[in-house]
Amino acid sequence: MTITIRNVVDAIRSSVHSIANTVDGLEFGSPDMKVRGIATTFMATQQVIEQALSLDVNLLISHETSYYSHRTIDGLLIGDPVYANKTKRVQYSGLVIYRHHDYCHSAQPDPIMIGLLQDLKLEACVEEMLPTAAILRMPGEMRADEVAEYVKSKLAIPYVRLAGDPHMICRRIGILVGYRGGIANAIPLYRDKGVDLIIAGEGPEWETPEYVRDSVNHGIPKALVSIGHAESEEPGMRYLAEQLRRAYPSLPVHFIASNPVFQVL
Repeated sequence: MTITIRNVVDAIRSSVHSIANTVDGLEFGSPDMKVRGIATTFMATQQVIEQALSLDVNLLISHETSYYSHRTIDGLLIGDPVYANKTKRVQYSGLVIYRHHDYCHSAQPDPIMIGLLQDLKLEACVEEMLPTAAILRMPGEMRADEVAEYVKSKLAIPYVRLAGDPHMICRRIGILVGYRGGIANAIPLYRDKGVDLIIAGEGPEWETPEYVRDSVNHGIPKALVSIGHAESEEPGMRYLAEQLRRAYPSLPVHFIASNPVFQVL
C-alpha cells in the first residue's frame, strides 16, 4: 500500500477540527509524493535537514517553521543569503517539510505536553490538564532549586534558569510548554490555581520573571523555572515519532534532536 505525504498529514491532523488561518502546512514538496521515511523535529535547522537527508527520509515534520518567524513577514527574507542557501538546499534535495504546530497544540491532550511530562516522569502527578497548561501535585516536598536540578537532569540539558525564591517548598507545579510562559498564562496559574512554581519553555523576560520577583518581595513566595522553548517541546516531537511508528510500522520513523542553541559563558 502506497503511503503519501497527504495520508500522513491527514492522519496527524485528524483529531482536530479545521483551524482557520493556521501556520501549519507544507513548506516544501508535494502532498502526493510517496513517503519512504519520516523524521520529526522541533525545528528544521540546517543541521537537522542534513541529518534527515543522511537518514534517507523524505518527510520531515517540524513543529516550528524553517524560517525563524511564527508567521511570514512579507519581504523580510528577500535577498537574504541564509534564506537563499537553505531554500536551495532543500529544493535540490527533494525533502518535504511539513510544519505541524497549531493542529499539534490543539489536540487534547496536547502531545507536546504529554511528551514533556513523560520525559520528566511526572505523568502520575497530573492533577488537572488545561488546554494550555498542566497542574501537578507533587507527592513530596521539593525546594524550587531542587525542582530546577530535577528538570535539568531528566531532560539532560546543560542549564535552566530559576527566578524567585530558590528555597521555597513546592507542592503544586504548573507546566507551560513553548512560548506560553508569559503572564497571560502564568498569573492565572499562580493566583487562581495556587501553584508554587511554574516550569515554562520561554516568554518575555520582563513579564513572568518580574512578576515572580515582585511576588517574593511582597512576601508571597513563588518561583519560575525557564527551560527553553526547544527544550520544552522536543519531547513532544519525540512522542509524535513514537505515535507514527505505531501507525506506520512499514516505514522508518526517526526523531531528530537539536543541540542547545545557546552557550553559557
